[in-house]
Order: sequence, then C-alpha cells, then structure tokens
Amino acid sequence: MCDPASESPRLSALRFLERVQERDLARSRRWIADEERRATERARGRARRPRAPDWLIEGAAGRPPIYVHVGDCPTAGKHRRAASRDEARRALAGGVEACPHCRPDTELGVLD
Repeated sequence: MCDPASESPRLSALRFLERVQERDLARSRRWIADEERRATERARGRARRPRAPDWLIEGAAGRPPIYVHVGDCPTAGKHRRAASRDEARRALAGGVEACPHCRPDTELGVLD
C-alpha cells in the first residue's frame, strides 16, 4: 500500500468505495442471518403446533350442532370442537349435516 498523501484521487475514491461496499456486505450478511433465524423459528413453531383434529363438530355451546367437518376444513366456523371418528359418524347418523365443502360423510362412509 502506498502513502495516502501520495494516492491519486481515483485510488482514494476506490478505497472509499471498497469500505462502503464492505459495510453494505456486512449489513446484508446480518439481514441474511436474521432471516435464517426467523425461518428456523417458524419451522420450529410449525413442528410444535398441535396436530389438527381429524373431525370437527360445528355449533355454539348449548345449541344443536350445525355441521360435521373434516378436521382441516377451512370453512369450519369459530364455534367448533374436536370429535372422534365415532362421534362424527354418530352426529351424521343423528341428522347433523355434513359440510358441503369438505364432505366428511364421504370420508366416513356415511352417505344417504
């Protein structure tokens, strides 16, 4: 490296550019590390999430059930509870309607 006082303006500008790029690269690497950490945390959270129930019965507490759903049905309302396979079959046999979207009656083999 030569004496900074005798450096050409162009070489001085290139050294400045190098320092700026090193700083930008360090910042980009921090961003990458942060994103990798967040992705790891999301994956860990998904792995720890309880498994969805196989069957749901929709209906407000104290009222007759409205629908029987497959456990991961996106149209199931917020008033729902997990049900066993036998409970879902009994509900369908007892007159509770099958969700027209996820068709639990087909999966349970309970067709009219």
